[in-house]
Amino acid sequence: MQVPQDGEDFASQPWFHGPLSRQKAEALLQQDGDFLVRASGSHGGHPVISCRWRGSALHFEVLRVALRPRPGRPIALFQLENERFPSLPALVQSYVTGQRPLTQATGAVASRPVTRQEPIQRSFSEDTLLDSPVQTKLLRARKWSDSQPAGLEHVGQSREGNSGPGDSSVPTLALSRIGSDPVLLKTQGPLAFIADSLRASDGQLHAKAPTKPPRIPSLVLPNASGHSPTYCEVVPRVPNAWGTPSGHSCPEAEAPWWEAEEKEEEEEDRCFVRPQAEVSFCPPDNPCGLLGPQNRPLEPKVLRTLRGLFLEHHPGSTALHLLLADCQAAGLLGVTKAQRGAMGVASGLELLTLPHGHRLRSELLERHEALVLAGALAVLGCTGSLEERAAALRGLVELALALRPGAAGDLPGLAAVMGALLMPQVSRLERTWRQLRRSHTEVALAFEQELKPLMQALDEGAGPCDPGLVALPHVIPAARLLEGEELLGPLDATCEQLLRTLQGARLMARDALKFREAAARRLRGFLPNRELREALTTGFVRRLLWGSRGERSPRAARLEKFQRVLNALSQRLEPDS
Repeated sequence: MQVPQDGEDFASQPWFHGPLSRQKAEALLQQDGDFLVRASGSHGGHPVISCRWRGSALHFEVLRVALRPRPGRPIALFQLENERFPSLPALVQSYVTGQRPLTQATGAVASRPVTRQEPIQRSFSEDTLLDSPVQTKLLRARKWSDSQPAGLEHVGQSREGNSGPGDSSVPTLALSRIGSDPVLLKTQGPLAFIADSLRASDGQLHAKAPTKPPRIPSLVLPNASGHSPTYCEVVPRVPNAWGTPSGHSCPEAEAPWWEAEEKEEEEEDRCFVRPQAEVSFCPPDNPCGLLGPQNRPLEPKVLRTLRGLFLEHHPGSTALHLLLADCQAAGLLGVTKAQRGAMGVASGLELLTLPHGHRLRSELLERHEALVLAGALAVLGCTGSLEERAAALRGLVELALALRPGAAGDLPGLAAVMGALLMPQVSRLERTWRQLRRSHTEVALAFEQELKPLMQALDEGAGPCDPGLVALPHVIPAARLLEGEELLGPLDATCEQLLRTLQGARLMARDALKFREAAARRLRGFLPNRELREALTTGFVRRLLWGSRGERSPRAARLEKFQRVLNALSQRLEPDS
């Protein structure tokens, strides 16, 4: 397998190490910022950027997008996340000189290249291909005959020396030479990987084009068999709670709670015991690093810190932070064995529908209201220029797009952001919305044509709730209904909405395990920012809005007081004519 050459031979670059296993690459990365580029032996020679960041070795696959040959343009583009470059050196130079994160989810910055010490071999040797444990296991048993395409000579030769008729062998095949290139020897492992991607006809040796990467970081779970998961261009390779495959020498790190608790997800044979006390998933009131032990409502210094904190993070990263906080608040992730035994069910989505889930429903409703008010404050608190307020609106709309089904899939978070954008104090800002449509037309159109109809359907119980698209379902309508709130509108319409909401709650409880798997899949390998994670907890938002003393006031009084504050801010920004 030859090292790819597209217009510019990046094999001459000092940071390119050619075919190199992941373990050897990690051994060369000593300090944060060290990076190298290698050709992946397990993924068809695709270039992979290996970088050490915050003590962990991360690996990012660069997609090679083939183009139709045309004069004056390259034959392939190299893509990392949403950006494409005409050559690999151009991609590396852009990220290194600009000190930009390789992905928004990890924040990893490549700054110091690790130069190779030996010349690059122009082909993979058999030893190099076998360096990865994935290559030693056949993906599928295949029969090879002379009817295969010409140019492939198969020599069935067992590596064990004395294999029986039923034993699997690892044949070596010789690829036809091109020009003066030497004969290239490969093992069955990579060929099986390539053969699985070919079309049905054996005579068509055209592999499928690489799929377009998603707009937000894709986080994958390891295979159930224990093998290392497939590379993704935005998946950080960090040790996790599933263990390291045999042959990997990287040390195990302590897994975060939202990953470690997955070990206890096997269903146990137990009888339901009605709990004596209701369960809460809100973390205890610990001293806040951003607020301190005591704070006043809406402290300007804290608001400035939060504004800078949110500006530092891409909407996709903020969406994952919010998903993590919402999953903990809803009892979807991070549920201990003692909590499961106390509430009699395995998930907060099941507890939500039961009579003794009153405390959980109240906490979720209060969290929703607090996040809505905080989102509205992000816009109404902008006392600067009109463009600054329009930029705040744009940031909330982009966050809502990152939370929608098919992306982060956090529907309670989406409902909170949309609730802030649709509040009367925000929606009345005609000049600000006009500026948004003028300066950020695509974002404004997405809000009007996609997000608003989606939110209306979700509130009416008719929106998407497939665990494949959604990580955390829209629990607010069911919580309101079960807490006794009446539906407003015509009788026929409210009866249909009532039935849809109850049916959605039943399906939500039934598919609780699937939602938990979907959330864990999105958060696998996610490295949250400590301050941003704290800023999205219910306790922090309550203290930010009402202060350490005011948060103890009755809920209705707190909400009424803050509504008056938002009315005053909205009138000051755009007074009634």
